Amino acid sequence: MDDLPSELVVKILNRLNDSADLARSRVASKRFNSLWREVQTVNLLCTLSRYSKSRSTSVTPFKTVFRNLIEDSRNVRVISIGVDKALSGMSFDDLVEDDSDELYLTDIEFVRVWLPRVRDELEMLSISDFWIQSCWRRSDVLALVSSNCSKLVKLEVKNAWLSVVGLTQMPNLRHLTLEFIRLDDENLEKVSDCFPFLQVLNLIGVGGLKEPKIHFLHLRSCHWTVSNAPLSLAIMAPNLLELRLKCNKPKSLVLDTPKLVKFYLSVEDAEGVSFSELGELDTLEVISPDVYRLITNTRFGNKIRKLAVDSVKSIEDSDRLKFGLGTLLEAFPSIASLTLSHVTWSNIKTHFQSEGVVHIKGTDTALKQITARVQTSDYTDVSFIRSILNSCRGLTDMRLMMHQDTNPGARDLLISACTISNPRVRWSWGTWAEGGEDIWVSSGT
Repeated sequence: MDDLPSELVVKILNRLNDSADLARSRVASKRFNSLWREVQTVNLLCTLSRYSKSRSTSVTPFKTVFRNLIEDSRNVRVISIGVDKALSGMSFDDLVEDDSDELYLTDIEFVRVWLPRVRDELEMLSISDFWIQSCWRRSDVLALVSSNCSKLVKLEVKNAWLSVVGLTQMPNLRHLTLEFIRLDDENLEKVSDCFPFLQVLNLIGVGGLKEPKIHFLHLRSCHWTVSNAPLSLAIMAPNLLELRLKCNKPKSLVLDTPKLVKFYLSVEDAEGVSFSELGELDTLEVISPDVYRLITNTRFGNKIRKLAVDSVKSIEDSDRLKFGLGTLLEAFPSIASLTLSHVTWSNIKTHFQSEGVVHIKGTDTALKQITARVQTSDYTDVSFIRSILNSCRGLTDMRLMMHQDTNPGARDLLISACTISNPRVRWSWGTWAEGGEDIWVSSGT
């Protein structure tokens, strides 16, 4: 390392996943010690092994290690400090009195010590707190960051209770992530006011909300996983392009996102869902046991090319006779690619068995590809697939995943029957399992 140019050494040090290695390098090498002040990135994570050692042996406290890294820095631009997810399973009973504050990382007194040293150049800040030390203490860290870090572009805070008192505008902030946060901003008014030029917003498991309204003129990407408490949700984002929204049973869900291109929607009850037509939507993924009402009563637009549907559970008898493949093709006439979960495949196959092929209206559709998970395989699947191919003449690509527990004989029968009788179709076969990844094992015509 002594022969390497200083610029290259600094670049290597900037890419260390754990800056604890940097602290050790300073002790072992005079050259590292002289160059570490040029490092622009500090990443420090308290792992489970480190935490365990700190309770049984003499180890430099985690916060002290971090402060030492920051103390004489000249131009740190990226800081990530956090607690490993492996510690998330700990309870209050596991704590001892001496370490009640050691991993409380949004502690305002702790942040106030080091933040002023890096505030002038800091562009990215990530703090992942230790929940059992932070959840019962409200932190003013947002106000402190907003008043000190004028150049901050990206902010992430996880596992904490955050106040918005004293929060001021941060016009340069473009990316905000709040994950597993108790937030004292019931309607997200303060967040909307203080981050006016936000482009990426991730709200994952944020509690403390009552009637939240996301209102950002420049927002382009949003991931929002909503707790059960809010009954009224609204997103007003005229330039939003991609949205991932997971909610339970909202009494009101209003979207004003006319430029939306990609939409992932998971909702338990779709009765309160309504929004203006999404005229630019190209890709849609819907996960809902109320999928029939959601699809038939909601205006998703007519430009959707890629559609994925997971009905989660078998559709109730009142909708079972209505929900077939024709339902999807009629609601989304422009789709070229359709992906179905094993439950949805079963639902539309049941519809076919009771109503027959006459109810599949898709001869002139744009559909080119179907990807589906199949729970069990029998001759009804062969008949169902043949009917689909006869009705959708433009369909040229079938990608079928059979459950890993499917009887090998039944699987071979399905593959043989499909490939022999439909040579114009390109077939792909694979296996799937609950909680596992899809595995493609063969393909061909």
